[in-house]
Amino acid sequence: MTSSMLDAYAQIVGETVISHLRQLAEPLAGMKVVHVNSTKNGGGVAEILHRLIPLKRELGIDARWETITGEGEFYECTKKFHNALQGTPVGISNTLLEVYEKTNERNAEALRPQLEEADIVFIHDPQPAALLNLCPNRKGLWIWRCHIDVSKPYRPVWKYLKKFVVGFDASIFSLPAFAQSLPHTQCIIPPSIDPLSEKNMDLSQDEIDSVYSRFELDPDKPIILQVSRFDRFKDPLGVIHAYKLSKKFIPLQLILAGGTATDDPEGEMVLNETQTAVADYPDIHVLLLPPDAHRIINALQRASDLILQKSIKEGFGLTVAEAMWKGKPVIGGDTGGIRLQVVNYHTGFLINTPEGAALRIRYLLHNRDKLREMGQKAKAFVMENFLITRHLREYLTLMVALAHNEGERIEL
Repeated sequence: MTSSMLDAYAQIVGETVISHLRQLAEPLAGMKVVHVNSTKNGGGVAEILHRLIPLKRELGIDARWETITGEGEFYECTKKFHNALQGTPVGISNTLLEVYEKTNERNAEALRPQLEEADIVFIHDPQPAALLNLCPNRKGLWIWRCHIDVSKPYRPVWKYLKKFVVGFDASIFSLPAFAQSLPHTQCIIPPSIDPLSEKNMDLSQDEIDSVYSRFELDPDKPIILQVSRFDRFKDPLGVIHAYKLSKKFIPLQLILAGGTATDDPEGEMVLNETQTAVADYPDIHVLLLPPDAHRIINALQRASDLILQKSIKEGFGLTVAEAMWKGKPVIGGDTGGIRLQVVNYHTGFLINTPEGAALRIRYLLHNRDKLREMGQKAKAFVMENFLITRHLREYLTLMVALAHNEGERIEL
């Protein structure tokens, strides 16, 4: 009998999809699988794992989720890694690199027993990448899951990190363009959203309307919204510029909603810059939300007329798929994983400048039929491509292939 969680997904994606997942999971029953990342709160990786791990368990896999811990200098170093991998020339001192390695050594002491006993280990992003060489008696397969756009990395930093990554049995990237040459199997698995999570589930109209009074919004003015961490690559100042250009032609409100991740030491600085930039604009609302404000974000997205994600660099951009799932067209930066989601002129618009964003904002707000048509296409596109059931299917397929020593061709 279908379990309650899987049964709930069947109501959205259909029984055939769930049956396929159970079939894929059969040869993996009882397998010990460990995922390791750097935080359980904040950011898309944590959001995905919060539901992916329980789903694997329901399918009979002994799946676990561990996080590594570190002090301020460790996260300063890994933030520099992140920026450098996305192409920013960043110098990282030997002192910080030593902190990175020592922190991984300390975490390896605590995690080594279960990591070495696991059948499959997924290491997410650079933060815990050094754990591989610190577990010499590992018996299982190790997979590096990179959520970052490393298509054009700052070479000195990539050269340093590559020495930790080459020893993995496989690596996963979100897009083909993100991958780097590595001497092992490489797979492409885009991220996903969970349609049953508090951030994406259906809400009553009363709950959607409640955000107007809660955040002092004007119900008579259109709302444009960007949801993201306060990060320079999300370009909140560019969003503000686009709003100011648009406001000259149409009355509207802007909401910049998000928080900071525990592994991002630059977040508070970017937040302060953003708040300073909007000081004289009462129709711009900067909302610093806690990590568990999922229903609030959901309501804000549903209350908004259209959504922005004006990233300069973006690994994938889960907030794009979240907005599209609510039937909203997205005006997004022409970069990274946003290109995979925003089909230009169909599910939204791709832009490169604040001026381009402002032009598209004005167009959609003046052409409501086109706005609704794009929103309908956007939701259908997410249904087909970016729900967690598709994500889980591809993880299971990879696990079956690697566990059975398949080559490039996978027979199921």
